[in-house]
Amino acid sequence: MAFCLLLLSVVAVTAAVPVPRTLTRAKWPDREPVVGLWVWQCLVATVLLCCLTALALGSAAVFGTVRAQLFAPAPPAVTEAYNLSAASPWTAVLTVLLACGAAWTAAVLGRELVEARHRRARSRALLRERAPDLPAGLPAARGPLLVLEDDYPDAWWMPGSPPQLIVTTGALQRLTDHQLDAVLTHERGHARAHHDWLLHLSTALATGFPRIPLFTHFCDQTHRLVELSADDTASRRCGHLTTALALIELNQHRGVLSCASSHRLLGERVDRLLEPPPRLGRRHRALTTATAALVPLVPLLITFAPGLLSTLP
Repeated sequence: MAFCLLLLSVVAVTAAVPVPRTLTRAKWPDREPVVGLWVWQCLVATVLLCCLTALALGSAAVFGTVRAQLFAPAPPAVTEAYNLSAASPWTAVLTVLLACGAAWTAAVLGRELVEARHRRARSRALLRERAPDLPAGLPAARGPLLVLEDDYPDAWWMPGSPPQLIVTTGALQRLTDHQLDAVLTHERGHARAHHDWLLHLSTALATGFPRIPLFTHFCDQTHRLVELSADDTASRRCGHLTTALALIELNQHRGVLSCASSHRLLGERVDRLLEPPPRLGRRHRALTTATAALVPLVPLLITFAPGLLSTLP
């Protein structure tokens, strides 16, 4: 059992520190943002599974009631293979730390969901003020696309059930029909991929564990890659040049081509659309996706290995 906990700790530390730093220096996620998002999610899942399985083994070793419930369906040979009765003092300390970490993770995730719900409610209340419902008997003004009277050119997506696209009259006046189609396709890409849930998860983990490199990089890269992914969705439908021009027209008053750090991502997105990078081949994409999907299985294999070996003849 001590060997399993050691292996789980090594896998968790490896996935949480050196691998994310290497991945942030890689160039291929810019070419394949969807695959990049999948790899980051698999890394996070690996760390969380390592902590969860280590917490289960540690609790079974420290607390007899947990051991009885956890190994109740298993034959006696499986329980003996884990050697849970010989728990060392550091196992109890590790179990307490993991339990505190699990409670804190649940708390930060819950807080992020509650705050996101409040932000969404405030945004919808503001929308009702800016675009009130029409009197009874008149056609409804609401739907999947809402147009606001505003000279400020803007368009955004509001999550919900169903999600809603909002565009201002300023954007309608500035963009051509094809550019407007690119902007709306970009926002629909966010809605169809449910990027809001991914953003909530990455923000909560980065806020709750700011000193863990994986969660910090996961938050930064998620906010970046979801935009690149939506850009690709728009460019496949409307073309790279049209999407780039729409992005410039909609953001030039914000300094889209400036070198300021807050606008650097917009400039990178425009450059990427004007000069599309070479994409990974289908085989490389499939291999990367499959390899990333297998990584979260490592902590499960480590955890169940003693039990599986004990059942072999």
